[in-house]
Amino acid sequence: MTTDVVAVPEDATYRTIVELVAERRISAVPVVDPARKVVGVVSEADLLYKVEFAGAVTHRRIFPTRRRSPREKGEGMIARELMTTPVVTAGTTTSLHAAARLMTEKGVKRLPVVTEDGTLTGIVSRADLLKVHLRTDEELKNDIRHEVLERTLWLEPLVVDVQVDNGVVTMRGHLDRRTLAELAAQLVAAVPGVVAVDDHLTYALDDTDLASSQWHRSHPFSSTGC
Repeated sequence: MTTDVVAVPEDATYRTIVELVAERRISAVPVVDPARKVVGVVSEADLLYKVEFAGAVTHRRIFPTRRRSPREKGEGMIARELMTTPVVTAGTTTSLHAAARLMTEKGVKRLPVVTEDGTLTGIVSRADLLKVHLRTDEELKNDIRHEVLERTLWLEPLVVDVQVDNGVVTMRGHLDRRTLAELAAQLVAAVPGVVAVDDHLTYALDDTDLASSQWHRSHPFSSTGC
């Protein structure tokens, strides 16, 4: 996340926003109200509508809608008239994986990061998400061993062998339960910078079958629909 994020008020002029985008070499600017709550985003695409519709005859809507058309944005003079709403945002605790999923689902290139009350605190771009894959294999290996396997799962250092090659993690070892082995693989896959997990973990007890049989003993009529 970039914390040194620039934002503009709703009455910022078109020229001011263009100059800011060019000066800071950014692709979009969040629009905030006086309390610094995010109310919209002006992107390069929003700004280019003025170029696209230059010289076109102005048509004002009698009954304006919340979502402005490209032509209306081309006629806009201030941020309030140019911005895209509603805004797709991320929370301060949103994971990198969740942010990447959200960008893909919503088709956006950046996410303003806001606190619980909607106050702007930063911005996450696609470039920020890709930076995690610049971590070295040694950094990933140490993170997996110390943070995931030892501190989170309380495993002895030599129980699981971890090798990392270009972000691909290979794990070998023998654990006591299947659920623990599956959890280890899931947590390692979620480590920022991990590209894929080649899971060779084995286990002594398949406790998923045990849990299933215990559930059916507690719910003897569950499969009959009674």
